[in-house]
This record gives sequence, C-alpha cells and structure tokens, in this order.
Amino acid sequence: MDTTAIARELNAWYQREARALPWRADDATPWAILVSEFMLQQTQVDRVLPRWTAWIERWPAPSALAAEEPGEAVRAWDRLGYPRRALWLHRAAVEIASRHGDRVPSDVEHLLALTGIGPYTARAVAAFAFGERHPVVDTNTRRVIARLVHGQAAAGMPSPRDLEDMAALLPEEPREAAVFNAAAMELGAVVCTARAPRCDACPIARWCEWRGAGYPDNAPSKRPKQAKFEGSDRQVRGRIMALLRGAQTPVSAEEALAAAAAGGVRDPEQPRRAYDSLIADGLLVESDGQVRLP
Repeated sequence: MDTTAIARELNAWYQREARALPWRADDATPWAILVSEFMLQQTQVDRVLPRWTAWIERWPAPSALAAEEPGEAVRAWDRLGYPRRALWLHRAAVEIASRHGDRVPSDVEHLLALTGIGPYTARAVAAFAFGERHPVVDTNTRRVIARLVHGQAAAGMPSPRDLEDMAALLPEEPREAAVFNAAAMELGAVVCTARAPRCDACPIARWCEWRGAGYPDNAPSKRPKQAKFEGSDRQVRGRIMALLRGAQTPVSAEEALAAAAAGGVRDPEQPRRAYDSLIADGLLVESDGQVRLP
C-alpha cells in the first residue's frame, strides 16, 4: 500500500472539501480546539456548533471560565448531553489557568494530567492545536482504516491496533500528519459513512481493500446497542437538569423530584435514583432541602 500517495491524495481532498468548522480555522486557539474536543465526544457537529460558539464568545480563555462557578458551565452546556463533561471542562480550565499560565499545554503528558482529558483528547489537542505528530483515531477514522487497510465493511471493537494502523499511515512531517488525522475523520464523516459510503467521491478509493474485494459483507460482530433514551434514567436525569438550568435560585428537592416524574417514569424509584445519581456526580448540590447547580 502506497502510504505516501494515500496521504497526498487525502490531504489534498481535505484542503478542497473539508467542512468550514470554526475550530478548524487558522485563528482557532488551542483553548477553542480543546473545548470543541470536549463537546464533540458522542455528540453531532450540528448540535455542538451553537453551544461552542456561545461558549467561546463568553469564555475566550480558560481563566474566564475558571472565574465562574461550575454551575454556569453546566448551564451553558444546555442539552449537549453527558453534562459531567461541562464540570470536567470547568475543572480543566481552573487547572490550565493556575498551573499553565492560562495556556493550554502542548505536551500529551501534561494534557493527560488535566481533568476530563483521556488519551484520545490529549492526542487530538496536541495534533490539531499544536501540529504535533500523533495518531488520532475516532469512530470515523476506525471505519476508514477497517475498509482501506483491512478490507472489512466496518470496524470491530476498539483496540491498540487502531493506533498502530493510523501511525503507519501518517506522513512523517508533523503538520502534514495533523492534516491527515483530520482528513481521515472527515472522510469517514461525510464520504466513507457507515450506511451509505460514497465510494465514487472517495479520493483514496483506488487503494481501498474493501472496494477491491467487491464490498464483502464481512463486518465484525457488532457491539451491544446503547439502551434507548426514552424512559431511561438518562431521560429522567435530563428533566431535573432542565429545571435547574432554567432556575436562577435554588429549588426544593420536592420540585426536582416532581420534575423528574413529569412525563412518566419506568418505575416508582426512578426519580429518586436519577436525583441521587446527579448528586453523586457533582452536578447538583443539596443543602437544607434545596438543590442547585454546583
């Protein structure tokens, strides 16, 4: 497989065709890129765009967010889902402001030491904000690699081999490697999609092992599906969070539990279970029968 030609063609395609997302702009700061990586975890781009824009306008630097109460981050997170990410991002902002002079660190190890940042996010920030050469692999990239390199219709469960495969494809020059990481993600998101891949529009189709094999139906065993949102504890937690985001003052625990039950519950203990889990996650603070955002 001609990895040099693949990188050249894919990077050229990305420069021509990539979506103009604001965190990809030349003037996007490392902080803006870090915020985008937090928000994009398990969340679609079109849902992230308005929240990211409002966030960066309000908190253009880590110190600006760090100066606010954590609850303001949760409130601004709105309905992006998995609101613990907002708490983690606030804590990371405090750590960046206090430990790193309000500058997002470029080193992967220093990034990993920040709250809420795991191996993927650390490599992504190092690559996209600072042009460092690291393999960055998300769900879209894994699908591209599965088809291009392994001739499989879909990727299997994540494994260390994913990073090895991506590292083998990366150009040596760090900036070109950073572009290639982004290009592989973009290709998987808009061309090499899960259900309807557009192979006629793929700039690297000529090297694709899956295409060359005649598109075999050889996808690995699928992972278990996520439980339905409707009727789930997540939905009930969301009702409580919606109440608190809209409240400028604390509300009673009874009001929060009533909000949890509004719209129906799966079992009688579900409102209390959701409420207690939010307390345990630090997303709600309870005092004297009143509850508020942290």
